[in-house]
Amino acid sequence: MTHDVNVHTIFSPWGRFGLYSFFIDAEEPALVDTGVTATVEATIAELAKLGRSIEDVRWILLTHGHIDHLGGAHALWEATGRKAKVALHEKDLPYLRSRRAHVENYLNLRADYIDHPDAEAEQTRMMAGAISGEMEPHVILRGGETLNLGNAEVEVHNIPGHTEGSVAYVIKGQNDVFVGDAVQIHGAANGFPGYEDPEAYRSSLEHLRDVVKPNRMFQGHPYRDATGQEVGMELDRETSQRALQESLDIEARVRGAVAKHGATASDSPYSPFAAIAAELGYEKDPRLEPSPFFTTCHGYLKR
Repeated sequence: MTHDVNVHTIFSPWGRFGLYSFFIDAEEPALVDTGVTATVEATIAELAKLGRSIEDVRWILLTHGHIDHLGGAHALWEATGRKAKVALHEKDLPYLRSRRAHVENYLNLRADYIDHPDAEAEQTRMMAGAISGEMEPHVILRGGETLNLGNAEVEVHNIPGHTEGSVAYVIKGQNDVFVGDAVQIHGAANGFPGYEDPEAYRSSLEHLRDVVKPNRMFQGHPYRDATGQEVGMELDRETSQRALQESLDIEARVRGAVAKHGATASDSPYSPFAAIAAELGYEKDPRLEPSPFFTTCHGYLKR
């Protein structure tokens, strides 16, 4: 299939992670996701290698509100000469407006499972360093919009689950789809899929599989299959469908394990979900941020 608009993957190293953005090389160029403060200069340098300047960028499209996707937004918007329009779904707006919202998210969820006496102070320091600035978006998304990039149009699909305000951006005509972290498969480095709302996550996966049907699907991280192998950042049509179905299959397994075992306090680092971890064969450290094991299991109990 011929692609009328080129898409380039931009990698920036950050700690034990690598963060990814995507450049849509349209008449009104767009940057999908922005990394964090520490990756801003690398993003600008990678654009220069493509023969494009950050000042060319006219859209900053955020797939969701987590720091590794919007932390660099304010600095990159400034670098465009404040010419770019920043877009984010209304449900994730607090994360762009306030560093404190990220701290509250941790305290209201993961702090219940991870014993860390300095958690609030540590999270506050992290957000101060990783988020380049607080700001209002220029375009508030609700899902269903079509954004005009000149010689390309981008459809917005709300695909909640990973976060309430997660979206997919779909380039019309070529059906290239940017899903952020909405398709987790077996998770990334932590080895467990992370989502806040299991029902919404499953529904969004079905929407992507049955309605959107990506021609190419661009992932926010190098997610892994059942063997632990990375599936890549740019998935073709067949691999996209396989990743979506595998994500659904894994969600069903996690759902079954939670229904069977529930929560039982223990001395295990997986407490109160040690029996769930054992049944699923999950043996990695559940306390490492972003702690998807606790976030996901909590989501089922919350429902």
